[in-house]
Amino acid sequence: MKSVILSAARTPIGAFMGSLSELTAPKLGSIAIKAAISRAGITGADVSEVIIGNVLTAGVGQAPARQAAIGAGLGNHVPCMTINKVCGSGLKAVMLADQAIRCGDAEIVVAGGQESMSNAPYILPKARTGYRMGNGELVDSMISDGLWDVYNNYHMGIAAELCASECQISRESQDEYTITSYKRAQEAQKNGWFADEIAPVVIENKKGNVTVDTDEEPSKVKFEKIPELRPVFKKDGTVTAANASTIDDGAAAIVVASEAKAAALGIKPMARIIAHASFAHQPEWFTTAPIDGIKLALAKANLTIDDIDLFEINEAFAVVALAAKNELGIPLEKLNVHGGAIALGHPIGASGARLLTTLSYSLKRYNKRFGLVTLCIGGGEASAMIIENI
Repeated sequence: MKSVILSAARTPIGAFMGSLSELTAPKLGSIAIKAAISRAGITGADVSEVIIGNVLTAGVGQAPARQAAIGAGLGNHVPCMTINKVCGSGLKAVMLADQAIRCGDAEIVVAGGQESMSNAPYILPKARTGYRMGNGELVDSMISDGLWDVYNNYHMGIAAELCASECQISRESQDEYTITSYKRAQEAQKNGWFADEIAPVVIENKKGNVTVDTDEEPSKVKFEKIPELRPVFKKDGTVTAANASTIDDGAAAIVVASEAKAAALGIKPMARIIAHASFAHQPEWFTTAPIDGIKLALAKANLTIDDIDLFEINEAFAVVALAAKNELGIPLEKLNVHGGAIALGHPIGASGARLLTTLSYSLKRYNKRFGLVTLCIGGGEASAMIIENI
């Protein structure tokens, strides 16, 4: 039994401490879930389970997925699960939904991801045992739980530098790719191509309601500054604040159903889930893990690179997308056609579902058949999925 995507929705992506920073991750998740349910033409009574990725859960409160589901009005009867597979969380949620449906354990599952990086708290590691003397340490949970390689004790950006060096990806090529990502995102915004994806967020404050319906990052770029920026992680490095993804807030949700249930309800799906795969190797090489994730997914689907019409490869760093593009021979005109995380933003727990949402709508827009989405994952992993436009 194949699974199908009935609908997909995402919030706009808010910049760090920007337009969405007042909202918690579960609140953002609830907005995406509510929109996806509405677009699918179903009700909470039809939902078997909710699976939501959320990485930075310190201080978020008990059972973040449950909070998002109840906040979306799904009711108390729907079981919920929160998962953490770092940047792959949102896509892994959809993979789990597909597996539950194919196993016969569910008919309709709402899956996705949510993240408020702006609200990740600082931590006092020794507060329980006491600070008896001297200075203490304040730990940024956003970095420690989301952006830090615990095996090598360094920032993920150092691993990006390793990739740039070993894969011979120059600063110039990274910056050129970055400019392309931003220009594509800006063009998509200008033409309203994200409008169908985005569920507007209404923020209430003392001055009245403010509606946020546009991704915040693309308009902030200053193209002339990109070549001038200093490396962030190594003095003689190539990775900068521009050619790495930004830190953001956002959520995305996808309604996954069995083909039989969709037919019974008379709902025409957006896409069919064809195959998905996970891959893992050395933690410091998470940047190249998507290459093998793509290969595994293609093998499961009995497809080749040439069969895929559109690729969404998460731009955690420019080197991630470029390494996969160069190794597998992916044409630039098929890759992240509306920009990626460098330009749009990377709310880590939500990005997998955001990419799948964007891919689903892009296949419709360009009347293409097969699309592939993949993300690198901290710890040396990758997740990948192939869908077919219906």
